[in-house]
Amino acid sequence: MNKIYSSPEAAVADVPDGSSVAIAGFGMVHSFPSSLTVALRKQGAKELCIVANSLGSGPYRSNTLIENCQVNRLIVSFSARAGEGRSAAEEQIAAGRIDVELVPQGTLVERLRAGGAGIGAFFTRTGVGTAIAEGKETRVIDGVEHVLEHGLKVDYAFIRADRADRFGNLQFRGVGRNFMPSFAKGARVVVAEVDEIVDGLIDPEDVGLPGIFVDRVVTATVEVPIDFPTRRAGRTGSSAQEYNGKRAWTRDQMAEIAASLLPEPGYVNLGLGIPTLISNYVEGRDIVLHSENGVLGYGQVAAQEEFDPAVYNAGGQYVTLHDGSSFFDSVTSFEMIRGGRVDAVVLGAFQVDGQANVANWSAPGMVGGGIGGAMDLVAGGSTVIVLMTQCDAQGRPKLVERADYPLTGRGLVDIVVTDLGVFRWQGERFRLDRVAPGFGFEEVAALTELDVALPAD
Repeated sequence: MNKIYSSPEAAVADVPDGSSVAIAGFGMVHSFPSSLTVALRKQGAKELCIVANSLGSGPYRSNTLIENCQVNRLIVSFSARAGEGRSAAEEQIAAGRIDVELVPQGTLVERLRAGGAGIGAFFTRTGVGTAIAEGKETRVIDGVEHVLEHGLKVDYAFIRADRADRFGNLQFRGVGRNFMPSFAKGARVVVAEVDEIVDGLIDPEDVGLPGIFVDRVVTATVEVPIDFPTRRAGRTGSSAQEYNGKRAWTRDQMAEIAASLLPEPGYVNLGLGIPTLISNYVEGRDIVLHSENGVLGYGQVAAQEEFDPAVYNAGGQYVTLHDGSSFFDSVTSFEMIRGGRVDAVVLGAFQVDGQANVANWSAPGMVGGGIGGAMDLVAGGSTVIVLMTQCDAQGRPKLVERADYPLTGRGLVDIVVTDLGVFRWQGERFRLDRVAPGFGFEEVAALTELDVALPAD
């Protein structure tokens, strides 16, 4: 048995118009099967349905197929990202040339895994009470509302691995396995792009995905530059907004305060944005950091001179590892989350309202949105901590009486840390426990739309 193909072009030559293609990849730049994607662009198949977590950026990732007008449908966790400018996908969705179905990240990998495992559908708490559940069957199981999701099968899957042998056995490195197993299991034809095809066999102990799930193997031919991500200007950890002519807490200070509220010992997931800074403030504590892309036990953001491109967090930042760390695929990661193994979740948000609802995946002006893993994270039974500025760039409060942005989770927020204060949910309303230096409790409460409880003293 020999599954090696001569080139990426040969491996994708038979992809017909109208195919559904699952293309793995994380964030904007990580773990994409770039050689296969570029080859499919050259091949020119049209009217494709792309299934993906995210579309990436630049000429080497899924987005290039959209720019080439080869796509008419998307099933994704991210079709847009706040603050990134309107993409080709958003332009074509707005023009009616692409239909889009947004799926939470954990649900996406579980649907593909289920499709490949012969499981027609399953119930999940993820997405209950949100737009994702609209039109779907719901059922109360063990006293908790669940939404029905169907297994997902695709024609082709393009995945990425470190090494392969002629039997199609794959070996991964670092967090590179994230979506690969689930995408492979849900596909009729699986094409794996690897850095090396070994001269011999991969040790059975090192096989991350058995060859029975892989149909074709090619060596990568496109050399993709590795970028060290930097934050946008004005969005550094030391940046801070002003309210009433006074400087609020910086983003670093918000992260340090949130870190002080984490349970110990505990497993903690850090979401995108400000929460990623928390990893710099838990050193030496009995806290193990979890990232939904498949790493447990990571540490601070790595320095540019010593980062490992195979080790990055949910924000795409390269990070260090602690003793006892481990790697796993996204299905396993979301089993940890939905199974209640993660003690606390920290995420950013556009709004939190007076019913402890949170909205963080789409805002006015965005076409589509970026659900990512947030819906799974808040539905997993963990303590939910939200980090966000007190007001948006237009001076509008983010703590509102009733959220008018699409919800991520209903009644699930426990603590909110803004750049002005710390708010704790008391069952009926939030209590303001702490305020930034130079600000009064009434002054901070007035910068919300909520009936906020104030300390007795």
